[in-house]
Amino acid sequence: GLGHDGKYNNKPPRQGRQRRLHLTSNCALFGHFSFGHFSFVLFAIMSKPDLVSRDYTIHLNKYVHKITFKKKAPRAIKEIKKFASKAMGTKDVRIDAQLNKFIWSRGVRSVPKRVRVRLTRKRNEDEEADEKLYTIVQHVEVTSFKGLETQTVDA
Repeated sequence: GLGHDGKYNNKPPRQGRQRRLHLTSNCALFGHFSFGHFSFVLFAIMSKPDLVSRDYTIHLNKYVHKITFKKKAPRAIKEIKKFASKAMGTKDVRIDAQLNKFIWSRGVRSVPKRVRVRLTRKRNEDEEADEKLYTIVQHVEVTSFKGLETQTVDA
Protein backbone atom coordinates (compact mmCIF):
# COMPACT_ATOMS: atom_id res chain seq x y z
CA GLY A 1 0.00 0.00 0.00
CA LEU A 2 0.89 3.64 -0.18
CA GLY A 3 0.36 4.60 3.43
CA HIS A 4 0.50 3.04 6.88
CA ASP A 5 -1.53 -0.16 6.84
CA GLY A 6 -0.76 -2.07 10.00
CA LYS A 7 1.94 -4.69 10.36
CA TYR A 8 2.84 -5.06 6.66
CA ASN A 9 3.88 -1.51 5.86
CA ASN A 10 5.39 0.75 8.48
CA LYS A 11 5.77 3.82 6.29
CA PRO A 12 4.04 6.92 7.66
CA PRO A 13 0.80 7.87 5.90
CA ARG A 14 1.42 9.96 2.78
CA GLN A 15 -0.20 13.34 2.60
CA GLY A 16 -0.53 15.42 -0.55
CA ARG A 17 2.49 16.53 -2.52
CA GLN A 18 4.79 18.68 -0.49
CA ARG A 19 6.98 21.00 -2.48
CA ARG A 20 9.47 23.24 -0.76
CA LEU A 21 11.30 26.11 -2.38
CA HIS A 22 14.34 27.24 -0.47
CA LEU A 23 15.01 30.90 -1.15
CA THR A 24 18.22 32.63 -0.24
CA SER A 25 18.76 36.32 0.34
CA ASN A 26 20.00 36.91 -3.21
CA CYS A 27 16.88 35.52 -4.90
CA ALA A 28 13.99 37.38 -6.49
CA LEU A 29 10.63 35.61 -6.42
CA PHE A 30 7.94 36.41 -8.98
CA GLY A 31 4.33 35.33 -9.38
CA HIS A 32 3.52 33.59 -6.11
CA PHE A 33 -0.17 32.94 -5.69
CA SER A 34 -2.40 30.63 -3.70
CA PHE A 35 -5.46 28.66 -4.73
CA GLY A 36 -7.14 26.99 -1.78
CA HIS A 37 -4.44 25.02 0.00
CA PHE A 38 -2.33 24.81 -3.18
CA SER A 39 0.30 27.43 -3.76
CA PHE A 40 2.16 28.02 -6.98
CA VAL A 41 5.43 29.69 -7.77
CA LEU A 42 5.80 30.83 -11.35
CA PHE A 43 9.54 31.44 -11.37
CA ALA A 44 12.42 32.49 -9.15
CA ILE A 45 15.57 34.19 -10.35
CA MET A 46 18.81 33.66 -8.50
CA SER A 47 21.17 36.58 -8.71
CA LYS A 48 24.77 35.39 -8.85
CA PRO A 49 27.65 37.40 -7.44
CA ASP A 50 29.05 39.54 -10.26
CA LEU A 51 32.76 38.96 -9.88
CA VAL A 52 33.84 35.38 -9.25
CA SER A 53 36.77 33.11 -10.17
CA ARG A 54 36.67 29.32 -10.29
CA ASP A 55 39.12 26.62 -11.37
CA TYR A 56 37.69 23.82 -13.52
CA THR A 57 39.15 20.76 -15.21
CA ILE A 58 37.78 20.35 -18.73
CA HIS A 59 38.02 16.88 -20.25
CA LEU A 60 38.67 17.93 -23.84
CA ASN A 61 39.02 14.38 -25.12
CA LYS A 62 35.30 13.74 -24.83
CA TYR A 63 34.52 16.89 -26.82
CA VAL A 64 36.92 16.26 -29.71
CA HIS A 65 36.49 12.48 -29.94
CA LYS A 66 35.53 11.42 -33.50
CA ILE A 67 36.20 14.93 -34.85
CA THR A 68 38.15 15.26 -38.11
CA PHE A 69 41.89 15.73 -37.47
CA LYS A 70 42.10 19.20 -38.98
CA LYS A 71 39.19 20.43 -36.87
CA LYS A 72 40.23 19.13 -33.44
CA ALA A 73 42.01 22.20 -32.03
CA PRO A 74 39.41 24.69 -33.36
CA ARG A 75 36.64 22.50 -31.93
CA ALA A 76 38.44 22.33 -28.56
CA ILE A 77 38.50 26.14 -28.41
CA LYS A 78 34.78 26.31 -29.26
CA GLU A 79 33.97 23.70 -26.61
CA ILE A 80 35.97 25.59 -23.97
CA LYS A 81 33.99 28.73 -24.83
CA LYS A 82 30.71 26.80 -24.63
CA PHE A 83 31.71 25.28 -21.27
CA ALA A 84 32.66 28.70 -19.87
CA SER A 85 29.46 30.29 -21.13
CA LYS A 86 27.35 27.61 -19.45
CA ALA A 87 29.34 27.64 -16.20
CA MET A 88 29.42 31.42 -15.80
CA GLY A 89 26.19 32.43 -17.51
CA THR A 90 27.71 34.98 -19.90
CA LYS A 91 27.59 35.00 -23.70
CA ASP A 92 30.82 37.00 -23.99
CA VAL A 93 33.71 34.56 -23.38
CA ARG A 94 37.36 35.50 -24.01
CA ILE A 95 40.17 32.96 -24.32
CA ASP A 96 43.56 33.93 -22.91
CA ALA A 97 46.54 33.74 -25.31
CA GLN A 98 48.40 31.29 -23.01
CA LEU A 99 45.45 28.88 -23.05
CA ASN A 100 45.22 29.14 -26.84
CA LYS A 101 48.95 28.37 -27.09
CA PHE A 102 48.54 25.36 -24.78
CA ILE A 103 45.65 23.92 -26.83
CA TRP A 104 47.60 24.35 -30.08
CA SER A 105 50.98 23.31 -28.55
CA ARG A 106 50.85 19.78 -30.00
CA GLY A 107 49.39 20.81 -33.34
CA VAL A 108 45.89 20.82 -34.79
CA ARG A 109 45.19 17.13 -34.31
CA SER A 110 46.82 16.19 -30.97
CA VAL A 111 44.76 18.24 -28.53
CA PRO A 112 45.65 17.70 -24.81
CA LYS A 113 43.21 15.28 -23.15
CA ARG A 114 42.49 17.56 -20.21
CA VAL A 115 43.06 21.18 -19.36
CA ARG A 116 42.77 23.05 -16.05
CA VAL A 117 41.25 26.49 -16.53
CA ARG A 118 40.40 29.48 -14.37
CA LEU A 119 37.10 31.09 -15.29
CA THR A 120 36.79 34.68 -14.12
CA ARG A 121 33.59 36.68 -14.51
CA LYS A 122 34.32 40.40 -14.86
CA ARG A 123 32.39 43.60 -15.47
CA ASN A 124 32.49 45.06 -18.95
CA GLU A 125 34.06 48.54 -18.91
CA ASP A 126 32.84 49.15 -22.47
CA GLU A 127 29.66 51.21 -22.06
CA GLU A 128 28.05 50.27 -25.40
CA ALA A 129 28.56 46.52 -24.85
CA ASP A 130 25.48 44.30 -25.03
CA GLU A 131 26.49 42.22 -22.00
CA LYS A 132 27.43 43.90 -18.72
CA LEU A 133 29.57 40.88 -17.72
CA TYR A 134 32.13 38.79 -19.58
CA THR A 135 34.17 35.69 -18.78
CA ILE A 136 37.92 35.37 -19.23
CA VAL A 137 39.34 31.83 -19.50
CA GLN A 138 42.96 31.38 -18.37
CA HIS A 139 45.21 28.33 -18.31
CA VAL A 140 46.25 26.92 -14.91
CA GLU A 141 49.31 24.69 -15.09
CA VAL A 142 49.11 21.49 -13.02
CA THR A 143 51.43 18.50 -12.75
CA SER A 144 48.59 15.97 -12.42
CA PHE A 145 44.81 16.04 -12.80
CA LYS A 146 44.28 13.35 -10.15
CA GLY A 147 41.83 14.31 -7.42
CA LEU A 148 41.29 17.88 -8.63
CA GLU A 149 37.85 19.38 -8.09
CA THR A 150 36.19 22.66 -8.95
CA GLN A 151 37.49 25.36 -6.61
CA THR A 152 36.40 28.93 -6.02
CA VAL A 153 39.44 31.22 -6.12
CA ASP A 154 39.69 34.45 -4.15
CA ALA A 155 40.48 37.03 -6.81
